[in-house]
Amino acid sequence: MTTSRMKPILFNTEMVQANLNGIKSATRRVAFPNEDLRKFPRPDNPDVWWFRGRAYPNWDSAMRSPQGVLSLCKYKKGDILYVRETWDNEPVTPGGHFRPSGVWYYKADGDLRPEVWRGKWHPSIHMPKEAARLFLKVTNVRVERLQDIDEEGAKAEGANFCNGKHVGIEEKMRRSAVERFADIWNSTIKPADIDLYGWYANPWVWVIEYERCEKPEDM
Repeated sequence: MTTSRMKPILFNTEMVQANLNGIKSATRRVAFPNEDLRKFPRPDNPDVWWFRGRAYPNWDSAMRSPQGVLSLCKYKKGDILYVRETWDNEPVTPGGHFRPSGVWYYKADGDLRPEVWRGKWHPSIHMPKEAARLFLKVTNVRVERLQDIDEEGAKAEGANFCNGKHVGIEEKMRRSAVERFADIWNSTIKPADIDLYGWYANPWVWVIEYERCEKPEDM
């Protein structure tokens, strides 16, 4: 029986909106440099994989062994993830009524703070656990190359035509979900790391599939 563990995960504002709208059920995260996992065919065994100094007789053993690839992913099937997003906390309600205990605001909802209280938003990395409102249960974890994603995978990532900025009829007609996902992916990579982890670098990524769930009672 899998024991659920609580872990944080960060999403940018656009992807929080995709989760809230029910059009996102997977996320990809950089796993490790390309050279860490390579296939070395041999005459006696054409399916030998090499991972961080250790040879495995086939892909499955490279994935499943205690020292294998999947053991490095911090997210496991059954884990409950609480989403960290861009946030603020103010002592007033959207209607301007004071509340000493404070009110949580989230950038993904638009700016609902009273105008005189609209300062800088706090980055998602600093969001306290008690502010979490979005919870995800991991249903599957695997590793693949970034460009292995297909149309259905891109849509599960939230790269639907109805999602995102400046998406009009012209873009709907000429761009696939995979193309949209490639742009979304590159927007999350630091410019200095594009050559290592950008779309065209085709890095190995964790594919984390999930479903929305209720807030755990013990949180």
